[in-house]
Amino acid sequence: MREQEQKTWISWGIFIVLSLIWGSSFILMKEGMKHLTAYQVASLRIFSAGAILLPVALRNLRTIHRKDIPLAVLSGLMGTFFPAYLFCIAETRLDSGVAGILNALTPLFTIIIGVIFFQMKLSPRKWAGVLTGLAGLILLVMAGKKEISFSNISYSGFIIIATLCYGINVNMVSRYLKHIPSLTLAATAFSLLTIPAGFVLIYTGYFNITANGGFLYSTASSVVLGVFGTAVASVLFYVLMKKAGALFASMVTYGIPFVALGWGFIAGESITAIQFLCLGLILAGVYLANR
Repeated sequence: MREQEQKTWISWGIFIVLSLIWGSSFILMKEGMKHLTAYQVASLRIFSAGAILLPVALRNLRTIHRKDIPLAVLSGLMGTFFPAYLFCIAETRLDSGVAGILNALTPLFTIIIGVIFFQMKLSPRKWAGVLTGLAGLILLVMAGKKEISFSNISYSGFIIIATLCYGINVNMVSRYLKHIPSLTLAATAFSLLTIPAGFVLIYTGYFNITANGGFLYSTASSVVLGVFGTAVASVLFYVLMKKAGALFASMVTYGIPFVALGWGFIAGESITAIQFLCLGLILAGVYLANR
C-alpha cells in the first residue's frame, strides 16, 4: 500500500512539473516568433532537443531492439515534431484562449483513438473525469477578463491535428514502447529528428540571417523551449505514461491553465472566485479520471 501511495505522489509530482514546463512553453514560442518565423522556431526547438540528447542516444542505441527504432522515431514525429510546427503556425494567428481550449482535446482524442484502435477500456467514471476537466477549462477561459477572438478560426485545424497526433502517440507508446527506458526512447527519437529539423533551418535561410539582439533573443528562447519544453518534458512525459497510464498523462493539458493564471498573478493580475471554482472543477476531473 505504501509503495502504491509513493507511486501516486510521484505521478502527481511529474504532472505538476510538466504543467509548469508546458504551460510556460507558449510564452517561449511567442518570444521566439518575435524575430524568427514559425518554421524556424519549431526547427530550433526540435534541433536543440535532439542535440542535447544525442550523447544519450549514442550510448544507448545498441540497447534498443532494431524493430523498435522505427516506432521510436514515429513516436518523436507524432508526439513532438509535427505538433511543434502545427502549434507555431497556429500561434501566429489564433487567440491564446481558443488555443488553450483546443489543446485540451488531447485527453478526448487519447480516449477515442484508444477505444477504436487500441482496445482501451474505460469506466464511466473516467469518461466523467475527462469531460468534467474539459468543462472546467472552457469555463475558465470564458471567465477570463480578455475577450476571446474567434477570427482566423480556420487556424484551429492546426491545433486539432496536433492534439490528434498526441492522442496517437500516447496510445502507441503505452502499447508498444513501455519496455524502453524513457530517457533512451526520447533520446533515440529526437536525435534522429535533428536531420529534418536542420534541413528546414537551412531551407528557411536561418543561417543567412544577420545576427542582432532580436535574432539572438528569439534563438535563445527557441533553444530553451527545445531543451526544457521538449527534451526534458518528453522524458518526464514518457515516465508519467509508464507510471500512471495514458489517460492521466494526456490530462497534463488540463494543468496548463494553472500555470497561465500563475504567470498572470505574478504580473499583478487578480484571480476571481469564478476562476478558482473553474480550477477546482478541472482538478476534480483529473482526480476522477485517475482515482
